[in-house]
Amino acid sequence: MTPYKYIRNCWYVAGLSKEFEPGKLTGHKIANRPMVIWRTKEGKVVAFDNRCAHKRFPLSEGRLMDDGNLECAYHGLRYNDAGRCIAIPSNSDGPIPPQAQLKPFPVIEQDELVWVWPGDPAKTNLRKPPRSPEIGDDEWETIDSGPMEVPANYLLLIENLLDITHFYPLHAGNIGDLENSRIPIEYEEGEIDGNKYIKTIRQVQNYKQPPYLTDWFVYDVVDRHHTHRMMSPGFTRVVMRNAPPGELGTDKERGYVLMHTHTPVDERNHFWRWIVNCKKDHMSGGDPKMSAAKRVASTFPNVVAEDHWVLELQQQMFEIPDEGYSELFLKSDKALRRARKIFLQMLREEQTQAKRPQAAE
Repeated sequence: MTPYKYIRNCWYVAGLSKEFEPGKLTGHKIANRPMVIWRTKEGKVVAFDNRCAHKRFPLSEGRLMDDGNLECAYHGLRYNDAGRCIAIPSNSDGPIPPQAQLKPFPVIEQDELVWVWPGDPAKTNLRKPPRSPEIGDDEWETIDSGPMEVPANYLLLIENLLDITHFYPLHAGNIGDLENSRIPIEYEEGEIDGNKYIKTIRQVQNYKQPPYLTDWFVYDVVDRHHTHRMMSPGFTRVVMRNAPPGELGTDKERGYVLMHTHTPVDERNHFWRWIVNCKKDHMSGGDPKMSAAKRVASTFPNVVAEDHWVLELQQQMFEIPDEGYSELFLKSDKALRRARKIFLQMLREEQTQAKRPQAAE
């Protein structure tokens, strides 16, 4: 059985702002919480428990009326954008029961992303969603993969993203090679807006690029500065800067900001989304008529497919009893271990808080 579950007291990406169109209901499950999310007539995004208060029917299968209220497709109960039931067709003459209301989930729309908090609403002051300023910035071109469901616990993806020593052999021939595994790793830890982070830093000079990186960023031999930072359990930010030797920090620099969102469905499944951001005026090496962002987006799915394969198989191994098996950690796994420690500490704190009311009774 998977030893890691999910953290609820955390902000997770439900989608891009553009995906929440006025008049459209969307159904989600985040950290095992069923949600219905929509944009109100006033433009605000709201999220509620996806179960009708009457007979548990999923409200995301209902419809938004012209007045902005949500109608359940089963018995026609109607809810306003505060989650309160305002009409019951079969009880039109009687009072509406006070329990006929929906559980709300806190929502923040920021930097073109919609973030949802599936945990205790009283804890939202603990941390803020990570920033993603490049999305929507006129100087950047942004391309989003859309959500991909992965049959694995989301911590496995976080650990994968912090570890580029797996670029060989898994990604050999596209973004990786053996020399990539030998690049020294530096580490940085800290806290931003209540989110503890772990960051890996890999710097290399006169490095011959693997094929995809030459294709994306023009140069064959480069000085490279490459960072991966788990900003929170819901978001990892990758920044790669490439330039001819001695030219980092000049107008010859090329690279990307690659954002990964990892949103747990339950303990065995998550949604993974990658968002590539490149400067708008940067063209690719593989096709000088194609922008760098479009070139990355057209070939990066090949890399993602390899990681998806690994994550799915790793998850399957958790279903087998250990029976003496002990996971080996290498020196290069420091960031993975620190990310796991942050994750487990948050999980323990959440579980302890959940038990306190029971102990008081």
